[in-house]
Amino acid sequence: MNNTILKKYVIIVAGGTGSRMKSTIPKQFLCLDGVPVVMRSIKTFKEQDNNISIILVLPSEQIEHWEEMCKSYNFKIHHSIAIGGVTRFDSVKSGLTLIKENDCLIAIHDAVRPLVSKDTIERAFALAETAGTALPYTTINDSLRIKTSDSSIPLKRENIYIIQTPQCFQSNLLKQAYTQDYNENFTDDATVVENYGKVIHLFEGNTENIKITTPTDLLIAECLLKKKA
Repeated sequence: MNNTILKKYVIIVAGGTGSRMKSTIPKQFLCLDGVPVVMRSIKTFKEQDNNISIILVLPSEQIEHWEEMCKSYNFKIHHSIAIGGVTRFDSVKSGLTLIKENDCLIAIHDAVRPLVSKDTIERAFALAETAGTALPYTTINDSLRIKTSDSSIPLKRENIYIIQTPQCFQSNLLKQAYTQDYNENFTDDATVVENYGKVIHLFEGNTENIKITTPTDLLIAECLLKKKA
């Protein structure tokens, strides 16, 4: 990478259906203090860097509803739409096709993590620019055990990290990694890049950056948002 200011992109993946939320509304469209979750996620990235290009990946059947929501909420932050695939791998790959530049920084973020801090976003891009990869994490406070065939054994929680998003990468590296065939072990973008032979670099994220997938998560997010306000 050169010394010029690199263009930044974020691919926001919104492929949820709401099954674990026990809702007919996809979880990314549920309101958090009156604002749809995905809109909060987009807004945070734009506030962190007004020049960032935003790509929202949605299932094709949700695009019309999203456009109606943008009108209803007077949501005018510019973004491009990519059509999601069957897997997260397919969805991210679809988003990547909209990025024509070969020398930029690309973050991938879960739409249902609306409480990511601007500091976490900034540090993700900064680390990716120097190291190539950047993954935010938080530590675990609970005791852990892993099940064996007939019992269980404790795990050292000091060796276990909870991985968050945005996961950020240099564009050439990420695009090359996504030329691989899909593997069921690809649980996130880091596993795709790691399978391509690249080292993954971690940094500490913000604990409020939870993934909203259940009704309890939504309640926690509302409390965190009020505390922040």
